[in-house]
Amino acid sequence: MATDIKKKKRIMSSEELSSFCDQIALMLSSGMTLRDGIEMLAEDEMKGNDKVHPYTNLYKVVDETGSLYVAMKENEEEWPSYMIEMVDIGEQTGRLEDIMVSLSTYYQREGRIRSAAVSAITYPLVLGVMLVIIIGVLLWRVLPIFRRVLASLGVDASGSGSVLMKIGSWAGWIVLGLIALVVICTIVIVILMRTRMKDKVMHFLKNLFPPVRRLTEKLSASRVAGILGLMLHSGFPMENALEMAPAALADQESINKVNFIRDEMKKDQTFQEALSKSGLFADFHNRMLKVGAASGHEPQVMEKIAEIYEEQVEDGLDHLISIVEPTLVALLSIVIGAILLSVMLPMAGVLGSM
Repeated sequence: MATDIKKKKRIMSSEELSSFCDQIALMLSSGMTLRDGIEMLAEDEMKGNDKVHPYTNLYKVVDETGSLYVAMKENEEEWPSYMIEMVDIGEQTGRLEDIMVSLSTYYQREGRIRSAAVSAITYPLVLGVMLVIIIGVLLWRVLPIFRRVLASLGVDASGSGSVLMKIGSWAGWIVLGLIALVVICTIVIVILMRTRMKDKVMHFLKNLFPPVRRLTEKLSASRVAGILGLMLHSGFPMENALEMAPAALADQESINKVNFIRDEMKKDQTFQEALSKSGLFADFHNRMLKVGAASGHEPQVMEKIAEIYEEQVEDGLDHLISIVEPTLVALLSIVIGAILLSVMLPMAGVLGSM
């Protein structure tokens, strides 16, 4: 029974994970013991109304063992597996503070990308729902009123005015159906992206929409660069970093590219050669990394590349929003204008003949 309850607990968001890592790093740098620091977090947590208490669960184990890794491992349903492994390495090497700082930066970057992606989906979706409601109200409530008014003025049902009105009504229904279909498809895609089918859905979207493919490629590059930069900064050799990276990556495309690089290196290829063959980074960034490796600044250059691709992903999402928003507004204006004209023109003709 206890196991079933634990499985229902959620992993914290990227922002919460970043904040936790940052707090642990600050505690360690100030000389505070891990036990006292997590006890403070647990006390604050118990004052809230949250149904889950990850810090309290951590404190119970840390109080007994003194190990953050053991505490996370015993509550692994609440913490990312990659984070647990990195904490283990940090405790073994005595570099837990450095690793927590790097993890904070990594999850902060993931949080920004996720927020940008949610905004890119949510805003057009809300606008689409508003379009459906507005056009639906016009077709269901407004047009019937005008029909009755025109009928009372003696407009013939087979006349040109009535025909024009029917054309406007049919156009409105067609557009309403198309927009409703797009909204429903978007909602279904969002739901499927939260299931095991997300890789198949993403593959379908990449083939259907080239801008989505370009964005996912940049997102993949940002995530891989961020993971490798974190590991290199923590003292891992590149071979070990590539071995561990797939555990932290959420999308299959990134995992496949990392595995390709690792397999090429096993064939006596250098990392730069394997990276170039994988097509993960642009040639310019491959050259940046080559210079960084030659000068002994490979971790810093890798983190810089991750930041560059993150900015490109955010800019790409903003660009998509900037295209979708005016398109939907223009569509709304055209449809409403057409419906109103189909009503007003016959009425103007009737009034003019009086």
